[in-house]
Amino acid sequence: MHALNQSLPCCINSVEISNFPFWNTSFIMITSSVAESSQNLVIRTSKTANQKKRFSVAEMAKESLQYLSGFRNEFHSEDPRCPGSLPTKQNNPQRCPYGLYPEQLSGTSFTSPRETNSRSWLYRIRPSVLHTPFKKLPLGNLSTNWDIFEPNPNQLKWDPFDIPDVEDRRVDFVQGLNTVCGAGDPKDRHGIAIHMFLCNTSMEDKCFYNSDGDFLIVPQQGKLWITTEFGKMLVEPNEICVIQQGMRFSVELKGPTRGYILEVYNNHFVLPPLGPIGANGLANPRGFLTPVAWYEDKEVNKYTVINKFQGHLFAACQNHSPFDVVAWHGNYVPYKYNLSDFMVFNTVSFDHADPSIFTVLTCPSTRPGVAIADFVIFPPRWSTAENTFRPPYYHRNCMSEFMGLIYGSYEAKEDTLKPGGATLHNIMTPHGPDSNCFEKASNAQLVPEKVAEETMSFMFESCLNMTVTDWACNTSLKLDVNYPKCWQNLKKMFNPKLMSLKPNINGEAYTSIYRSPIHAEDNDVGNADTAVHN
Repeated sequence: MHALNQSLPCCINSVEISNFPFWNTSFIMITSSVAESSQNLVIRTSKTANQKKRFSVAEMAKESLQYLSGFRNEFHSEDPRCPGSLPTKQNNPQRCPYGLYPEQLSGTSFTSPRETNSRSWLYRIRPSVLHTPFKKLPLGNLSTNWDIFEPNPNQLKWDPFDIPDVEDRRVDFVQGLNTVCGAGDPKDRHGIAIHMFLCNTSMEDKCFYNSDGDFLIVPQQGKLWITTEFGKMLVEPNEICVIQQGMRFSVELKGPTRGYILEVYNNHFVLPPLGPIGANGLANPRGFLTPVAWYEDKEVNKYTVINKFQGHLFAACQNHSPFDVVAWHGNYVPYKYNLSDFMVFNTVSFDHADPSIFTVLTCPSTRPGVAIADFVIFPPRWSTAENTFRPPYYHRNCMSEFMGLIYGSYEAKEDTLKPGGATLHNIMTPHGPDSNCFEKASNAQLVPEKVAEETMSFMFESCLNMTVTDWACNTSLKLDVNYPKCWQNLKKMFNPKLMSLKPNINGEAYTSIYRSPIHAEDNDVGNADTAVHN
């Protein structure tokens, strides 16, 4: 059973499994991706199969979940258990098939231009209005009131944030949300927030939706089995998912789980324009995957619906699962993306290119070319630049830069930034390679090399000036107050006697006087009477 997903014979068409919580139905039709066959698998839950391991089923589910490919496509999907459940030719007939309720979920105003208009129609067992009144919940470590925190223009770094021990307390995805920094106000529909999720327990009879904006979720440790109103998806480290405003979802997990969230209040994420790159490249639309329809008709004594509204949390109760959408169509959907699918561009001549060439998704502002937030990655790639300092350059930016590391080591700070940690360089705060990186890259042999191998780092970049929360500065106990020291060993190398530096065959700098390499410690070269030649 444990190796089913690796060696499933083509002749098998049904498997008895234990009551794995990710599959809360009597059967699910899935297409086999483990056997090279067009045959379908029917997975049936068994109340008598309590000795079967759930882990193997989850691994098989990973191989078998179906998705629709494309970005902002007009999709349509129906659960195969109810063929013909999607109405034809119209959105809200007088009576829907199977006695379903039609419900529209709007992601933009009715009158938004057609090219940006986003909405989906859901055909569900019960309308989502069927719940008790909302009541306010404690916020925990979430925050949007930036005025209560002191501004901090310093370079900031956090060691990997701790995941609560399940033996001490059980923390699900919503309970594990912790705001690091942000700007703006969800009431004004303008701004962003950056959160860490640190959790160890699945959400049980509970779902969450965000009235304030979109969540871009970046898992760093542990897998997320996410059930949405549109279907199910599995999101692993090195993948991201976007749950757009108003979409209900629940997160199941196995073991300690950690990751990053970029929340945007203004607009929705879109693909960046390619300009002179052409028609193809960066994150290609076909790499984005949307789950297919799946439903459960499940009565629950007290199912909790949590709503993030105007920066606060509220809870309502209902007597059924909200994941009862039998069919749907539209272009306002949740989606995921594998970062290894990103088509990387880089210089093949000289100079370090700007990081905008690594943009996966952007949330544009009303100013052309200026983003409320960009999601940028630094994946494995070839570096071939000639006569160039190849790591990221020293920089002062009119944008704020929040860096995170999923795995590996970030090239500009190999000994500083760790997976599960983060850095923040706010607007106009100087930053760049640490002294070790500078010394190494300044004297490296400039040959074609693969950089960032076994590494995936990313950046949330925003035109907004970030305020850091008290949880990030104090409560988390992860702020590294010694971070600025990583630049203090940068040496003065200026010498007015050296007008010109040229690279030798090994990429080392030399002067035309001595034909000898120049190193950081060589500050006294020649004398006042020596002529300097270009």
